[in-house]
Amino acid sequence: MLLHDAEGRQVGAVDVVSVEAGHLRLAGWAEAGTGMLHIDGQSTPFAIGLRREDVAQARGIAPDVGFDLTVPLGQIHPDQLRRVGVEIHDIAGTDQSVARPLPLPGLRRARARIVARFALTLARLSPAGLGWMLTRAPRFRAQIKRGLNLHTHTVAQALDKSLFTPAPTPTAPPAGRVTIVMPIYNAFELLDEALARVETHTDMPWRMVLIEDGSTDVRVRPFLRDWAAATETRADRVTLLENDGNKGFIRSVNRGFEQALTWGDPVILLNSDAFVPQGWASRLMRPLLGARDVATTTPMSNDAEIFTTPVICARADIPPRTVDAIDATARRLNGAVDLADAPTGVGFCMGMSIAYLKKLTALDTAFGRGYGEEVDWCQRARAIGGRHLGVPNLFVEHRGGQSFGSEEKLALVAANNAIISRRYPGYDAEVQRFIAADPMRSARMALGMAWAAAVTPEGTSVPVYLAHSMGGGAEHYLHDRIARDHLNHGLPAVVLRVGGPVRWQVELITPQGISAATMPDLDTVQDLLAPLTRRRLIYSCGVGDPDPLGLPGALLRLSAGGRHPVEILFHDFYPVSPAYTLLGADGQYRGTPTPDTVQADAAHSQRGADGRMRSLADWQAAWGALIAQADRLVTFSQDSAAHVRTAYPQAADRVVVAPHGLLAQVPALPVPGADRPRVVGVLGNIGYQKGAALLDDLGQTLRLRQGVELVVLGNVDPSYMPLRHVTVHGSYALADLPDLAARYGITDWLIPSIWPETFSYTTHEALATGLPVHAFGIGAQGEAVAKAAHGHSVGFAPDANLVNALAQHFRTHFEQSDTSST
Repeated sequence: MLLHDAEGRQVGAVDVVSVEAGHLRLAGWAEAGTGMLHIDGQSTPFAIGLRREDVAQARGIAPDVGFDLTVPLGQIHPDQLRRVGVEIHDIAGTDQSVARPLPLPGLRRARARIVARFALTLARLSPAGLGWMLTRAPRFRAQIKRGLNLHTHTVAQALDKSLFTPAPTPTAPPAGRVTIVMPIYNAFELLDEALARVETHTDMPWRMVLIEDGSTDVRVRPFLRDWAAATETRADRVTLLENDGNKGFIRSVNRGFEQALTWGDPVILLNSDAFVPQGWASRLMRPLLGARDVATTTPMSNDAEIFTTPVICARADIPPRTVDAIDATARRLNGAVDLADAPTGVGFCMGMSIAYLKKLTALDTAFGRGYGEEVDWCQRARAIGGRHLGVPNLFVEHRGGQSFGSEEKLALVAANNAIISRRYPGYDAEVQRFIAADPMRSARMALGMAWAAAVTPEGTSVPVYLAHSMGGGAEHYLHDRIARDHLNHGLPAVVLRVGGPVRWQVELITPQGISAATMPDLDTVQDLLAPLTRRRLIYSCGVGDPDPLGLPGALLRLSAGGRHPVEILFHDFYPVSPAYTLLGADGQYRGTPTPDTVQADAAHSQRGADGRMRSLADWQAAWGALIAQADRLVTFSQDSAAHVRTAYPQAADRVVVAPHGLLAQVPALPVPGADRPRVVGVLGNIGYQKGAALLDDLGQTLRLRQGVELVVLGNVDPSYMPLRHVTVHGSYALADLPDLAARYGITDWLIPSIWPETFSYTTHEALATGLPVHAFGIGAQGEAVAKAAHGHSVGFAPDANLVNALAQHFRTHFEQSDTSST
């Protein structure tokens, strides 16, 4: 869009007008001093002075004429588009100005499509909406959030519970003998253990070909000579080949294959930095020996590309000599489950069919010193009908990078991957499909739990959190705590997530990433967590679970009746009442509910999984059993602690108060002068318990009685929209607060929550801006404003007219502010 002055001369241009992620970007150039962006009656100044060499060359002017700004857009409606515009001042050193409206491309059509989709979704969710209005049961709220795609968590794929029902295990290992081919180059410190494990843990008749590849460590060759000849049994089993100089991994392996082919037994290609557990050979070779079309088998490992646990393709080191503990879990798994066809085998520990090896007798030396050569061999085997299987019930440790230095490996990866891509153009895509589908996810999760137990330091426990699927402050706290646990103690973490389409979703959180799967029942969860013999159960939030009365018993079971310590976090009051905000059926807060005070209040009752209505006494008895086993009941404000002590006086001595800190730095805002028009900002996303029902009437009352505007920076529950007397900006980021406060002229903040929040991040964020903050004198929000010099508490009574109370409070506050300023 071109900008012209009054004489028609072009003095600038708007090159970019785009709307993305709730922000408007405006970029261009102008021969002017300053600019102003107008959005819905609000103005944002911007500087002109970025270098635009293209404009300077084309027009013969100075290059410092550019501008590029991005501002939060808010909720702009189609009938307000004419009120979005740009203005530039001081054109070419004069006092002239130019103003032009800005089109927001496609916004009308996009909004129409969104409205249509939203209407269809609401129709589909109407039964859940009716259920929520009649009962306020959390399960209906969870259904609505899922339907509106408001969940913050992806639903994982299902875990196959038959993995924990072992198939009948043959009493004897497979018939026949295997030849183990091990190339060796340096890695002296690993050799003794690697070879000892082969000798003591191989449960099939075996022979071994060792190929010493001209190691630069002078200790290696003498050690191998002595080891191979140490006993008569070894001398019969072990053949040591010594290269004349360093030939590289591939040529060394090929020399070993030549020897193995003379014997005609199946082969296991084994790196010298692979550490095998007891009974490994039979589990690796049985799937291969039982099927003529299987060319290779590869076990699970901590470093084996697509066969890596706990996170696919993400190396995860383990402490020395913990391979046996992890493999103990693998041995208990049903080897027929997750025995997956894979695009390739991985050569650190790979069983190889002698039939296919006779047809493809060598690795391709085009891959230099190594890496990718087994992929090439496996693709050639597939071309003649061979399959490659991942073996789920065997775990072999791989201390990758020891055989040839990690830096060299990285260089080889880049060069040799290019060869693979040229030869097999579809291979990379097939690997990505395997990763996305993850047909070995069940075994990966099970062995991941064993990995988590192995890497958890002595004297500490793996934290196992029970969390919901609806995001919010509890989820922010959870992420922060898991990060701190890892940073301070090196701990992985497990999250049992409820409230999704499947009751249980288990997430293993590691530095390498997250592995997750859904579980059909608690028995499967119990089987999966069995390796975590040192665990700590932490209840974070269970709102949305379809059987909340069963949650305490489930956690007690997972804690082995309290043998594992239990901690309960009060992000809300769900353990106190099914009305987790403590609001009654009339939508009012009337103090801590007890069986004596709320006998006739349906909001504090709950229908059980069996369909029977249960009273608050039943609820508190079920949750009280878990609370009796908990060593800590963590609250985040003194007010919350008082509620918990009232509901469960027997646990009063275990209640601790641990206030949250801010999740991010909040920009301080300039305190406006008393002569500024008053604008009250409401910060955060507002549902009923957060005061949504008050906003429209409050906005009208403040405007009519006091000339005060009300602006919501956040979203409002759609049930209360549209608001006729309140501006609703929509989603925002903390970094946007200075721009938004300036745009709307915000002078004060209001936290309109009508429930006793357990901790209010929003209240503390508002206080951190430095502007006056107002909140009802209940809950953590009231506690916080009462302590702050610029906090202002509003009187609260459940049957009072809260709109009038707020209006009167603001009248008094503004009058006092005006008096003090004069």
